[in-house]
Amino acid sequence: KQWYQRRVAITAGMTRNASTLIAFALGEKFAAGNPCQLIGAHTDSPCLRVKQRSKHTSVGYSLVKSECYGGGIWATWFDRDLKLAGKVIVKGENNALTSRLAHIDRPILHIPTLAIHLDRTVNEAFKFNKEEQLIPVLGLIEKELGGEVEKKVTGVEKQQQSFTKHHDTKLLKLLSEHLGCAGDDIIGFDLCLADVMPGSLAGVDEEFVMAPRQDNLVNAWAGTHALAKHSVSGSSSAAVLCLYDHEEVGSQSAHGAGTELTNLVLQRLSGNNSELLAKCIAKSFLLSADQVHAVHPNYVSKHESNFQPAVNGGICMKHNSNQRYATTAMGAALLRELALRNDIPLQEVMVRNDSPCGSTIGPIMSAKTALRTVDLGCPQLSMHSIREMGGAKDPYHAVRLYKAFYEQFAGIDTASTDETCDETFI
Repeated sequence: KQWYQRRVAITAGMTRNASTLIAFALGEKFAAGNPCQLIGAHTDSPCLRVKQRSKHTSVGYSLVKSECYGGGIWATWFDRDLKLAGKVIVKGENNALTSRLAHIDRPILHIPTLAIHLDRTVNEAFKFNKEEQLIPVLGLIEKELGGEVEKKVTGVEKQQQSFTKHHDTKLLKLLSEHLGCAGDDIIGFDLCLADVMPGSLAGVDEEFVMAPRQDNLVNAWAGTHALAKHSVSGSSSAAVLCLYDHEEVGSQSAHGAGTELTNLVLQRLSGNNSELLAKCIAKSFLLSADQVHAVHPNYVSKHESNFQPAVNGGICMKHNSNQRYATTAMGAALLRELALRNDIPLQEVMVRNDSPCGSTIGPIMSAKTALRTVDLGCPQLSMHSIREMGGAKDPYHAVRLYKAFYEQFAGIDTASTDETCDETFI
């Protein structure tokens, strides 16, 4: 289908690895070469992932060896009831391989701490070896006549056996029962551990959201709602939502923000015409949406005194001269104007000179596509903990701002002039 030739408002998209999504809605007056308003966010969060050879036993316990993904606060994973979720590869009829989603939503794993009686220094410095002590317990090993029962998976081909023999039989049985397949048919998986406790409203006035993975599912959720709710009536632009995987580990993968997927979608929307693509890029704009560190009431000195983003104070724009964020002066001014016209609270942040600065997909996508970009996000506390603390109002502010961006930004941008820009050459 030639997406750019359609004259009615449509919503379409593509996925990669079932963890990256690019979706878009064309304005009813959209034509190839017209601007696109893009919102980019990421779908991944720091977590523990089951190793491809996870079977492990110790003094009568069955454990599941896991790999640290991203920069998590791993101490927060101790003494938590953990569940499993992810992708399982199943072999079906005629040896066809199918990717199935699994979510075992009950406590099945736990990483116990060492009692204070055995380590009196634990409150001074909680130190542990991530390879040896951050191993979740699955259960007890069954014993028979004083010896361990050897569990065998029967009727499995050698190729399948090479996978299943490296994982606990009970773990495979749990997955097969959940998916309604035989244990022999499971020949691969990509499984994450997660806190089984659901998100909740908290605080004396329920002004906080306590939930895992707010970095960065808050912005993925808000962007999705804005795309679904915005009006395409009379619009000559395209609204694009890019949700990428692997931001927490650098974005350099086939389904990370460093891939060519964004360029390929813009190319298709420009009718595979290089001249129209150049015009589209020159007039398009990207919001890189990722969470922001709110000022911490117990660590105020960690924040720049002139920039103290508040929870429930509205979405926050990020600045960094060293290009850890992609926000420019004109881009920031355009976003301030958009927020002002819609009475949407907007905050801003810069880090201290003596503090490290994180980064986002903003600089990566901006460099890859040549799109003008602003980095922003909702303020939160406890970022990268197993359970994070955000504001109950900020997701609402984000949806309003993203919806206004899709509907109104092109008009504000067209009426503005940047004398340093050479768009007229294109």
